[in-house]
Amino acid sequence: MVCKSSVALLGACVIFFASIAGAEEKHGSLVIIGGALRSSERGITDREIWERIVELAGGDGVARIAVFPTASGAPADSGRRAVEALKRAGADAFVVPLGVMNTDIDFRTVATDKEIVAQVRGATGVFFTGGDQKRITKALKTPEGEKTPLLEAVWAVYENGGTIAGTSAGAAVLSRVMFSDPGNVLTTLKEGVKFGKDIDEGLGFLDHAWFVEQHCLTRGRFARALVAMHSQGLKFGIGVDENTAAVVRNGNQVEIVGSKGAVVMDLSEATNDPDVAGFNLKNVRMTYLDHGDTFDLQTMRVTPGDDRVEGSVPMPQGTDLENGPTRTIVKNDILGNTTVVDVLGMLVQRRRVEAIGLAFDGVAALREPTKGFEFRFYPGADSAGWFGDGGATGFTVSNIHLDVRPIEISGPLYK
Repeated sequence: MVCKSSVALLGACVIFFASIAGAEEKHGSLVIIGGALRSSERGITDREIWERIVELAGGDGVARIAVFPTASGAPADSGRRAVEALKRAGADAFVVPLGVMNTDIDFRTVATDKEIVAQVRGATGVFFTGGDQKRITKALKTPEGEKTPLLEAVWAVYENGGTIAGTSAGAAVLSRVMFSDPGNVLTTLKEGVKFGKDIDEGLGFLDHAWFVEQHCLTRGRFARALVAMHSQGLKFGIGVDENTAAVVRNGNQVEIVGSKGAVVMDLSEATNDPDVAGFNLKNVRMTYLDHGDTFDLQTMRVTPGDDRVEGSVPMPQGTDLENGPTRTIVKNDILGNTTVVDVLGMLVQRRRVEAIGLAFDGVAALREPTKGFEFRFYPGADSAGWFGDGGATGFTVSNIHLDVRPIEISGPLYK
């Protein structure tokens, strides 16, 4: 909204900005989980995320958490497993019978049921299970896109200092814009996204300048996140990996917990060449956060975990034409399982000046030339890295720069 000097618009502007200030006065906590969250007691990282949800919702014996299995195709089973995990962690948890598939109760009835709405309003936390995020927005919003009474109750929990947590689809809905029905990552790179089809409105709990991606590193989804962010003019994104959570407190303080990590994508200084046919960006900044790292959504400041070696590692800069391939890392499938994390780490650990990652259809390239993409990673003056003792406790990398451009893969690849 742009404020003009007319008296007629002045009041509207005052109300608008006052509503923003009011929304920022109260913040609960968000627990954004990248998916594949284990509900057993098989490992300490499994318990850590569940226990953190309970802690933020009031603690053992105090936390009362409403479980929404709405995204699931089997809501009864999904809700039961989440309730059991939360109870093991010390919460009083209950299922909200809001389902779109395989349920006997119409979701429209549940979303307006006064008793259920009151029950959720009395909770100190909310947990959204995984599945299909479109089901969550379909059930919690009216056909006109307005909040149902049940969604109003969820917001009341957050605004009163409660915790909103979600895994996989339940994480995707926490940002203002979410993926709704996209193709695979390579298809998204080639064809882009359309609002109302591939992407749509989420629930908007996270700062509206930020985009959330889930299963991000295991499935190479950082690349499709870049497409969605650029298409909507979103400058920042956080992609959380599986069995890992980005815990957001006070609206902007992020801590990474769980077994893996998260990547921050910064497009605030990125540029696009409209004359190039195909998706392209220059000067994206990529930051990798590991377990125990903290990050500020406003200042973009990274604070490595306590187990990282004190001080940052100097980064090599510039193109080393003399040494050529010995100074360049090449990955044939940058969309592979955690490949992008390997690249970010090797740039610092091996002190390389660049890394090239490719994305293309290998089956098509066996037969003939095919279109693909080059991802070029390189350090800049603002890049830094931190490592655990002996490299055994993970690493943190800040502000590795990235250029993405369309290419053609010569085919067939081999004979």
